[in-house]
Amino acid sequence: MSDKTHGNDANIGSKENVASEKSLDGPIGIDSHPKTSNTTTTVSDEGTTSEFDVWWNVPENEDPANPRNWSNSKKWTIIASLSLVTFLTPLASSMSAPGVPQMLTDFKTDSTLLATFVISVFVLGFAFGPLVIAPLSEWIGRVPVYHVCNVLFLIFTILCAVSKSMAMLIVFRFLAGCAGVAPITCGSGTIADLMPPERRGVAMSLWSLGPLFGPIVGPIAGGFLVEAKHWRWVFWVIAIVSGASTILCFFTLKETYTPVLLERKAAQLRKETGDSSYRSRLHSDLPKKELFIQSIIRPMKMLLCSPIIFLMCSYVAVMYGLLYILFTTYTFVFEEEYGFSSGTAGLAFLGSGVGMLLGLAFAATQSDKRIRRKIASGEAILPEDRLRYTLIVPACLCLPVGLFIYGWSTQYRVHWIVPQIGNAVIGFGMIAILMCIQTYLVDAFPIHAASATAANTVLRSLLGALFPLFALKLYDRVGLGWGNSILGFIALAIAPIPIGFRIFGERIRTNPKWQVKF
Repeated sequence: MSDKTHGNDANIGSKENVASEKSLDGPIGIDSHPKTSNTTTTVSDEGTTSEFDVWWNVPENEDPANPRNWSNSKKWTIIASLSLVTFLTPLASSMSAPGVPQMLTDFKTDSTLLATFVISVFVLGFAFGPLVIAPLSEWIGRVPVYHVCNVLFLIFTILCAVSKSMAMLIVFRFLAGCAGVAPITCGSGTIADLMPPERRGVAMSLWSLGPLFGPIVGPIAGGFLVEAKHWRWVFWVIAIVSGASTILCFFTLKETYTPVLLERKAAQLRKETGDSSYRSRLHSDLPKKELFIQSIIRPMKMLLCSPIIFLMCSYVAVMYGLLYILFTTYTFVFEEEYGFSSGTAGLAFLGSGVGMLLGLAFAATQSDKRIRRKIASGEAILPEDRLRYTLIVPACLCLPVGLFIYGWSTQYRVHWIVPQIGNAVIGFGMIAILMCIQTYLVDAFPIHAASATAANTVLRSLLGALFPLFALKLYDRVGLGWGNSILGFIALAIAPIPIGFRIFGERIRTNPKWQVKF
C-alpha cells in the first residue's frame, strides 16, 4: 500500500483501523497507525482488496463530499452556529441564579440545599445526556442529534418558565440540561471532522467560548432581568433565543461524520447500480442492535478503561466542580459581604469572564503553533504537542493561586476588585488548561472524539452539579478564607496530572497493555 495520507487523519482508513472500526476499537492518536493509499479499494478482513468498498474519490483532498475539503466559509459557518448553541445552553445553566431568592419566596421554601440544587441540577443533566447523545451521533450522525436536542431544549425551557412548583422546575431544568448538552458533547467531534490537526486549536477555542462564558454572562444578564421583571422572564428570554438558534441551525448545520457520509454514498451507489455489494469501508458487520449497545457503552468504557481519558477527565471534573462552587455562591458572597443588589451581583462574574477571555486568547495563539512548526519541518505530530509546558504549567498554577486570592480577600472584605482579580486568575487558568485537555483528547481519539468528549462531559458535569451542594456549608463551617484555601489545595494536588501526560502520554498511548478496544 502507498504511504500517502488522506484528508481525514492518518488514523482513518488503514487496514488496522478498518479492523478496529469493525470491532469498535478506537485509534490511539495522530499518526499512530500506518498510512493508507488514496484508492477506492481497501484491504478487507480476509486480506483481499474489493472494488465495492466505498471511500472518498481519488485524490481525496479534492473530493467535495469530504468535509475536510469544504470551503472555509462553510466550515466556519457550521462552527459558528455550533458555538452559538454551545454558548446558549451553559448560559441557561446559570442565568437563573440571581432569581433563586425570588424562586424560594414564590414556592414558599427557605432550603439552602434547594437554592443551590435548582441551579446545579441543570449541570446534572449534562452528566446523563452525553451517555445517549454521543453514541447516537456516532451511529446516526451529528446533525439529527443536534436538531432533535435543540427542539427538546426549547420545549423544556418553556416548561421551566411555566413551572408551578419547585419540584416541577427542578425536573424540567434537569431535562433541559440533558437535551442542551448535545453541542457540548458532539461539537468537538464535528470540529475533528472538519479541521486538520494544525487548524484544530483555533476552532476548538471558538467552540469552547460557550461552555465557559455562558455561565458567566448568564448571571450578569439574569441579575438585571430578575430585578427589572421576574425570574420567569429568564426562561422566556432563553426560549426566544433558543427558538431563533434552532431555526438557524436547520439551515446552517451539515452532516460531517465520515462513517455516516460514506454509508450514504454506498447507499446511493447501490441504488444507482442495482448492485448490493457496495458498502462503506468503515461499515460494521455487527447487527444494528448490538452496534447501538456497544455505542451506548463506549463513553463509559473509554472513561473506565483508558488511563488517559480517566485521569484527564478526573482532572477536568474536579476543576469544573471547583468552578461551579464559585458560580453558585458568587451571588450569596457578594450580596452578603459587599452589599451588592440582585442586579449588580451578576457583575461579580465579570472577573472570571475577563480572565477566561485572556486565557482563551493565550491558548488559541499557542495551541496550533507547535503543530504547524512540526508539519513545516516534516516531524511527526503527536497529541502530546497540545500539552506544552508553557501552556499547562502556568494554567495549572493559576487555579490554586486565584482561589487563595479570592478566598482571603472576601474573608477580610478587602475592596471588591481584589476578589475579582482572584477570579480572573482562576478563569485564565481554567480555560487554558481545558483547551489543552479537550484538544489533546480529540487528537488522541479522533474517530471517537464525541465519545471521548462525552466521557469528559459526564464526569465534569457530575462534579459540577454535586460540589456546590456542600459549598455554602463549607463556607459557614470554616469561613471563606479557609474554605477557598481547601479548594486551592485540591487544585494544587491534582496539578501534576496534565504535566505527567506531557512527559509519559506517548508511552502510555503506544503501550499495547493500555490499548483498549472501544
